[in-house]
Amino acid sequence: MSKSLNLFGGAVGGIGLLLLGAYNFADRNVAHFPDKPQMLGELPAPIPTPAAPVQTAEAPAADPAAADGGLVGAAHADNGDSKGLRFGLGREALPEEIAAWNLDVSPDGTGLPVGTGNALDGEPIFEDNCAACHGSFAEGVDNWPKLAGGMDTLDRDDPLKTVGSYWPYTSTVWDYVHRSMPFGNAQSLTVDDTYAIVAYILYMNDVIEDDFDLTQETLPQVTLPNAEGFIVDDRAETEYTVWRTEPCMENCKDSVEITMRATVLDVTPQEEGAAADPAPEPEAVAAVEPAPAAEAAPAAEAAPAAAPAAEPAADALDPELVAAGEKVFGKCKACHQIGEGAANRVGPQLNGIVGRAVGGLDDFKYSSGMAEHGGVWDDATLAAFLANPKGEVKGTKMAFAGLRKDSDVAAMIAYLKSFSQ
Repeated sequence: MSKSLNLFGGAVGGIGLLLLGAYNFADRNVAHFPDKPQMLGELPAPIPTPAAPVQTAEAPAADPAAADGGLVGAAHADNGDSKGLRFGLGREALPEEIAAWNLDVSPDGTGLPVGTGNALDGEPIFEDNCAACHGSFAEGVDNWPKLAGGMDTLDRDDPLKTVGSYWPYTSTVWDYVHRSMPFGNAQSLTVDDTYAIVAYILYMNDVIEDDFDLTQETLPQVTLPNAEGFIVDDRAETEYTVWRTEPCMENCKDSVEITMRATVLDVTPQEEGAAADPAPEPEAVAAVEPAPAAEAAPAAEAAPAAAPAAEPAADALDPELVAAGEKVFGKCKACHQIGEGAANRVGPQLNGIVGRAVGGLDDFKYSSGMAEHGGVWDDATLAAFLANPKGEVKGTKMAFAGLRKDSDVAAMIAYLKSFSQ
């Protein structure tokens, strides 16, 4: 029992010493409040404007051999005033200082620097600086912006707004790329690199050819497809007055007509009894029944006579069309090879593709959609795939958005036929 009391007494004594030390040292560094503190009076009145002009101090002459950052230092030289109050600070910006940040480019080309570039030069530059987000063909990666495609989609519920489908002026493309791209390293592109990248983007939208040289003179002359698609917003004059009329609340029409029911969407409860929609007449169902097998037999017998004509020989191809197709094939060279020594790359080699089974190369790993597609690469299948790859073969890994012009599709097929085996 005495041992427990000793332990308890020691603990109580230790706590007491701890509290005593805390009390003595807690406020040691806190200043005491004065007995008669000085009270704050009214704020001073504004400084009056002096009757005589204020003599501003002149900064000492800058050392020409000073370290870099002369523009920053010069900006702090004094010679100015602000709203009538002279503080001896600031000065007018020099023309070269304004030029360092004034990068405005107008639709007529005003402000474009001297330079040149084409799509052939722009492809590797685009691949190095832009493809990580925008894709090798400007088709966009994941949710990053798409820069090509989207033609004829602006009137849809989910339009695809790209340089080719939406933008009105080429000058805004150049200005944005030069000012803000690439992401995370803005204004690192040279003037010629910017011209080359813009040329590649325009080429992927079928606006210019791959060897067209963009310069400060030719770029404003390139017209984008949606240049005339923008109008002045006149809704305040043409629509607002209609919205502000007194609304009709009753007897607004002579009769009410039900034009559609939401039964397809399972919104309107199904009616019962005589009011329900009548079932289709038996005669209407019979009208769409297939014809008897006996009647279909003559058509089946006549089918061999309607067999498609054989594909024209390679030597019968139009040389001019083949040459045009070779030019169009430039859009495919990043992933495909064709001709002597062609090998599989990102995409399969294309020698003898016309007449070959879809997904038919044994030494290339196709996507599941391509491998399971079936069929043969004939003119119709090639035309549909070249115009809309992802729409024709679901799940294809080919990122190219497709050829927009029918003439390019025909030329490409002719070029591929020239390498048939």
